[in-house]
Amino acid sequence: MRLLITGGGGFLGQHVARALLVRGGFSREPGAPAELTELVLFDQAFAPEAVQDARVKYVHGDIRDRALLASVCAPGVDAVFHLASVVSAGAEADFDLGMGVNLDGMRALLDACRATGVAPRVVFTSSVAAFGGDLPEVVSDTTAATPQSSYGTQKVIGELLINDYTRKGYIDGRTLRLPTIVIRPGKPNRAASGFMSSILREPISGERAVCPVPAQARMWIASPQRAVQALVHAFRLPAHAWGWNRTLNAPGITVSVAQALDALARIAGAEAVKRVRFEPDAVIERIVLGWPARFVTDRADALGFARDADIDEIIRSHIGLP
Repeated sequence: MRLLITGGGGFLGQHVARALLVRGGFSREPGAPAELTELVLFDQAFAPEAVQDARVKYVHGDIRDRALLASVCAPGVDAVFHLASVVSAGAEADFDLGMGVNLDGMRALLDACRATGVAPRVVFTSSVAAFGGDLPEVVSDTTAATPQSSYGTQKVIGELLINDYTRKGYIDGRTLRLPTIVIRPGKPNRAASGFMSSILREPISGERAVCPVPAQARMWIASPQRAVQALVHAFRLPAHAWGWNRTLNAPGITVSVAQALDALARIAGAEAVKRVRFEPDAVIERIVLGWPARFVTDRADALGFARDADIDEIIRSHIGLP
């Protein structure tokens, strides 16, 4: 079995790669499990400490490069994890870049998959940014997607493309609207939601952090471990389990900034919380407060997706505590 991860040099891509390599074998109905023989990681850059394995092949390139994507997929690709994207604040600040990568790049990838003629399984990462505007207090699987940002709009278009390419038989697609992933390691990126990791990660390391939204701001979040588990589980589910709707709200938990800082104090001490200062950012606040913070995920729950217990569990896992 040959798998491809776009955005394979990123945090999530590297973790998904490790999870796939550990598992080693997968099945596609009908038939016996197939051994993972090659894992292609596609991205513009890779860190020196990127995962090393004899089954891994690194490809440097731009997701908008149709010729390169065709060459990567042409030998026969059984499944794709499409994680490459320009994140929320970046897509809002640079409209052309967001459209080029998140929309044109998606079309280029799907067309490359279509050209293989084998209908590869495609797992696409969408976002809660798919929702916006006048929302109910609790978002469900039937709530209409009404994005209020360029990033959210691009993600919803991607969801529709996954559904239509699947309907036509070109791919076997499945989309997960992931919660905000907390706590992400490393330096902050241009995601509007990145502060939620920063206000926990930096104080734990003895560094200062800035929170651009009010303490009462709430977010729908999941740990990195749960996000990776969800993506692999989405890949492993048989096509019939998804039915006609290939888009799913992934499970998460609702946490306010104040609740996150209270948990930080319980686990890392009151001095850690003092390293966080509030510095309002109107742009970030508008984006983040426009996202829903409470979900009912009955469909995901029925399909066996799991969620974190609480924010304390997420912080303790990041630190390495039981």
